[in-house]
Amino acid sequence: MRSEAAPQLDGLERFASAGKGRGLRARRRFAVGELLLSCPAYAAVLTVSERGSHCDGCFARKEGLSKCGRCKQAFYCNVECQKEDWPMHKLECASMCTFGQNWHPSETVRLTARILAKQKIHPERTQSEKLLTVKEFESHLDKLDNEKRELIQNDIAALHHFYSKHLDYPDNAALVVLFAQVNCNGFTIEDEELSHLGSAIFPDVALMNHSCCPNVIVTYKGTLAEVRAVREIEPGEEIFSSYIDLLYPTEDRNDRLRDSYFFSCDCRECITREKDKEKLEICKLNDPPSAETVKDMIKYARNVIEEFRRAKHYKYILCFTLTPLVELLEICELSLDKMGAVFEDSNVYMLHMMYQAMGVCLYVQDWEGALCYGQKIIRPYSKHYPSYSLNVASMWLKLGRLYMVLNNRTAGVKALKR
Repeated sequence: MRSEAAPQLDGLERFASAGKGRGLRARRRFAVGELLLSCPAYAAVLTVSERGSHCDGCFARKEGLSKCGRCKQAFYCNVECQKEDWPMHKLECASMCTFGQNWHPSETVRLTARILAKQKIHPERTQSEKLLTVKEFESHLDKLDNEKRELIQNDIAALHHFYSKHLDYPDNAALVVLFAQVNCNGFTIEDEELSHLGSAIFPDVALMNHSCCPNVIVTYKGTLAEVRAVREIEPGEEIFSSYIDLLYPTEDRNDRLRDSYFFSCDCRECITREKDKEKLEICKLNDPPSAETVKDMIKYARNVIEEFRRAKHYKYILCFTLTPLVELLEICELSLDKMGAVFEDSNVYMLHMMYQAMGVCLYVQDWEGALCYGQKIIRPYSKHYPSYSLNVASMWLKLGRLYMVLNNRTAGVKALKR
């Protein structure tokens, strides 16, 4: 029975979800595609690499943005956007002028600074906290290992180093809790091609629990999060989103959930593992590889994915030069050759490296190379991901644009319609 004190929105309510803590459930039926809720960001920060192409205030992509007259590193649609963002931007403006090129706090540090400022400016409940407040966020503090605690202390040191003029700091213990809360409840804002635009806190959206069989997806319009149904939802049914990329097999998904969110998933997909065999498809050979060979190749694939992630961070994001990009493409091609001796092209580890290779091709404007990878990816994606997956939609969008650039209008229109 619903408690009368339980916070509600139109058609939704917060409730105690068995074995999961707080949750969100439907009070009425929702049809596929219907909007369940929209939530403005409590705090949001544009990623540094997108400055100049997106507004720092509303995240809109526009030509001819106006830059901040002081730091000349923040850009806005107009005076209104700049004024609205000033209470947050002033945290960074003077500091960026002081440190110049040595100003490099992480995105998590930048977001946490804005949360501290917002809590001081607006201590009462906000429009983003109709169902759940930031102060109620779970921190999982008791589950943090020494490495995670050390990373938080590094973030706290950076916060003190880069933000001194406009922030009132709580004590170290309170900052540890806040950073742990941000790590567990923060969202990555992405554009229509799932490229990273920034980070944000959406308290009401954070109320939803995870499932690898989600019944909603979260999309973004600038700094507004929208939650829409991807299947029919009945009254009394819990609302589930996915916290992670659902491409990967059960073991990989739960490793990620345990590492980042401190729980294992018990949804139908994780219990039955019914998609794992297709996701880990092995080459159909007269002399099939042994179980030990397959196990070793899976271990290799996981290691090379982590190696590529590190290489991408240091060579691609930091350098933006052609030579490192060529090296990244070589890592992809070499790993694909090696894994291809055991895995089918539809194997998720093959798809992961194809997607990375496609990204490098797009960055260097090798449209034909990108299209070739995209064509190999799209059908397995459609099979491995749930219905109405943003990853599948994003890939169709990329393919449509590539066909158009390469003057194949018929195929381009067909992909864009998909």
